[in-house]
Amino acid sequence: MRPLIYLILIICSFATDLFSQIPAAPLYRDPIYDGAADPIVRWNNVERNWWMLYTARHANQNTPGVAYCYGTNIGIASSDDNGKTWRYRGELNLDFEEGKNTFWAPELIFNNGTYHLFVTYIRGVSSKWSGKASIHHYTSTDMWRWKHHGALNLSGGSVIDATVFQKKPDDYYMWYKDGKGQIRLAKSTNLFDWDDPENIVFSGKQEGPVVFEFEGFYWMLTDEWKGMRVYKSADLVNWEKQGLVLSDQGTRKDDYPTGAHGDVVVIDDKAFLFYFTHPGRKTHLDEIYDEHGVIPYSHKRSSIQVARLHVINGELKSDRTDKFDDFYLNDK
Repeated sequence: MRPLIYLILIICSFATDLFSQIPAAPLYRDPIYDGAADPIVRWNNVERNWWMLYTARHANQNTPGVAYCYGTNIGIASSDDNGKTWRYRGELNLDFEEGKNTFWAPELIFNNGTYHLFVTYIRGVSSKWSGKASIHHYTSTDMWRWKHHGALNLSGGSVIDATVFQKKPDDYYMWYKDGKGQIRLAKSTNLFDWDDPENIVFSGKQEGPVVFEFEGFYWMLTDEWKGMRVYKSADLVNWEKQGLVLSDQGTRKDDYPTGAHGDVVVIDDKAFLFYFTHPGRKTHLDEIYDEHGVIPYSHKRSSIQVARLHVINGELKSDRTDKFDDFYLNDK
């Protein structure tokens, strides 16, 4: 009997280790350009693994100004071990017109067997923050081959950084950043046609909204370039402003200065926040230039990290120094 008990204990211990893991820090770096930013993490129903899509900035290229942020494609990394390790897979082929153009900040929704991609698009390349941005819609059944459906008709001028949340069947909400840094809201019943009554949700300077449901409430995070601002809602319309997360220095490798433009994946009773950092900078906006107007590689490179989110006394918190050991993205 005792050998059987010991065997059961060993099996249980192995199972616990299998479903519990400390995430690598950094979780991922782009091996081609080393400029992974704006990550989202989604389950691929065809390959049966997890995918990370991100803006593939050209951090290791010796280009003037912020040109490394333009001419970018959407990078792909996949994980076959529930988020423990990530392998670079290439870039999405989203070109729909001639020339070298810019794609940023992917958002992906799966509905009735079809993936809907919403991505920021800017024609051409610039060495300064400029260009008319729009949000374009694509569909796919396998996340490799994409059909282009054109730009969304949204208010706010130059618009970027879409996030989409399905409240109920045929009821979709999209938040995005307009040309003044405000967060706006549009709604749809089919993901193709969007009702956009110029609804400004938050004024002020921020970007990269992400909305998710956790612990009985809706939450929105926006990137303020000094951490992420937290908003809480019971109905997706009225929002309570809370504090910042990822605003303090981390202690893990590459987990500094602050966390930027991320995504949240909720698995059962756990919420994992994926984000990017500029580990060579003192602050997120700390861009230095040499005599040729080039930002050094150390200040351009970026890394992807993951942290746990917790609700404490009704407020969303994240301790990025916590070396949590229960990071596991379940198969779906």
